[in-house]
Amino acid sequence: MTTTQTQPQVQQWTNLAQQLRVDSIRCTTAAGSGHPTSSMSAADLMAVLMISYLHYDFDTPKLPNNDHLIFSKGHASPLLYSMYKAAGAISDEELMTLRKFGSRLEGHPTPALPWVDVATGSLGQGLPIGVGVALSGKYLDKLPYHIWVLLGDSEMAEGSQWEAFDHASHYKLDNLVGILDCNRLGQRGETELGWNTEAYAARAKAFGWNAIIVDGHNYDEINKAYAQAIQPNGSPTLIIAKTIKGKGVSFLENVNGWHGKALSKEQEAKALDELHPNVRSMTFPVQKPENKQPAPLPEKKPLELPRYELNGGAVATRKAYGDALKALGAADPEVVGLDGEVSNSTYTEEFAKTYPDRYFEQYIAEQQMIAAAVGMSVREKKPFASTFAAFLSRAYDFIRMAAISRANIRLCGSHAGVSIGEDGPSQMALEDLAMLRAVYGSTVLYPSDPNQTAQLVAEMAQHDGIVYLRTTREKTPVLYGTDEKFEVGGSKVIHQSAQDKVTVVAAGITLHEALQAYDQLKDQHVLIRVIDAYSVKPIDAETLITAAQETGKLIVVEDHWPEGGLGDAVLEVFTEADGPLPQVVKLAVQSMPGSGTPAELLEEAGISAHHIVQAVRALL
Repeated sequence: MTTTQTQPQVQQWTNLAQQLRVDSIRCTTAAGSGHPTSSMSAADLMAVLMISYLHYDFDTPKLPNNDHLIFSKGHASPLLYSMYKAAGAISDEELMTLRKFGSRLEGHPTPALPWVDVATGSLGQGLPIGVGVALSGKYLDKLPYHIWVLLGDSEMAEGSQWEAFDHASHYKLDNLVGILDCNRLGQRGETELGWNTEAYAARAKAFGWNAIIVDGHNYDEINKAYAQAIQPNGSPTLIIAKTIKGKGVSFLENVNGWHGKALSKEQEAKALDELHPNVRSMTFPVQKPENKQPAPLPEKKPLELPRYELNGGAVATRKAYGDALKALGAADPEVVGLDGEVSNSTYTEEFAKTYPDRYFEQYIAEQQMIAAAVGMSVREKKPFASTFAAFLSRAYDFIRMAAISRANIRLCGSHAGVSIGEDGPSQMALEDLAMLRAVYGSTVLYPSDPNQTAQLVAEMAQHDGIVYLRTTREKTPVLYGTDEKFEVGGSKVIHQSAQDKVTVVAAGITLHEALQAYDQLKDQHVLIRVIDAYSVKPIDAETLITAAQETGKLIVVEDHWPEGGLGDAVLEVFTEADGPLPQVVKLAVQSMPGSGTPAELLEEAGISAHHIVQAVRALL
């Protein structure tokens, strides 16, 4: 390969842009699938960025000073991978493995490549995540790196984009630059606004952004826009670039029906002839960032968790979460708090009051809250994001994609189940355990006691992946001593004897119902085993199998719909275990709840102590 250091800048931009188009066609044709035309429209935008504005050390992708380039329009991955080749980060041989089994070059970018911060492809996520990275850069790292987000015009219809526009302006993120590749054509035809660049500009300005309209194939206009965008003025910038889909090849330009289609070998030859591919195998140097140090952090301290005394009164696990998060913030300066404007209910306010510089209010924008947490994890912070558990369903696609991004984020969902009482079903999370259990590599925890909660919050900070803690609105008795230990994957057998007839498995609010049932049955000379399955995923299979062998019958009781929650987690243990299946009864919420007191709703749902007693007697 040759370099282009001696050629004039415009010629460098031209050469790189055409090389990016050639390679986008070559690799997608070899794959037999992909999005060459979506890549070709943004090639000029990326050529100017890469040569003249991007500061990145490809040899050290985790360098704190590196800029961040996020392809929100992840289907343009051929363009991104062609940039990596042009930078000398990957070989032409690897480029030609696009979309092949075992290749790092997947159909949409993922962190299988070290230069990819986050997985994209579910549209409308790159900019919200970019907000999270930008928050880290401006307020935590305090480094001058920029976040460049390539956006597609189709994804501007996603509501999550406008949550990002709102929050980026609110936090004055002038280190964030959106580059809108406005090529008019989506998957099935023209986009909502087509080439109405003024409409995009008006919307961006209404949210407090700088908006710059350019011809996306005019190097002078692109260059001036980037130069303006990197000037700090307290506002993020959106560059709205009018482009042509399939630019550079006559039979592809602005032609509908080419989205997501690779060229045939014959079409490839014709296209490459127009692009003069014989001079398109160059390496283009990318500027290295300045060598600056992130803002110094306070020293780590020993963790001193809150302690709740037995017989000291009832404490809600949501309150214990807030207390423990505050304690964790004192011990670990990398811990960051986020909340969706319910911090006085989730008790994240305890952290916010003590560490305001590490707390970021996300208001009623749950998609943006998860995205910001993912963005902060890119910069190796330890984000804890909290809201009512029911509202996490709104952000589920972001949670799903966070797992693909290999993100390390901690989530807390409060006000779970019918036990929240009078607020009614719109506020009751009855799907959250199923939802979070289904996420790849996730950890799902459901404490029943404040000391247990505090211990599990500390565990969350040490675990990678998506870690979810479900907390309860109601105050509940302290069950465990202050020195009791709880580990992810564990459980606690609270009552056990050789005479146990049935095992009751519960967690959270229903554990307290199970303990009341134990007392009632004991008075009737019936002994049951009670297991606190606080680690829903991974679940303590060994303890459950032992209980099944010794009692033969299990009742699982949960404040959740019957599908996908604790009951199904228990059943899965026995589908994978050797030996006969035990008899398993699931007590769960079966009908749509309304308003009422927690006690009334637990009784109506069939998961109260009274119903547990009935279920035991029915089994016997």
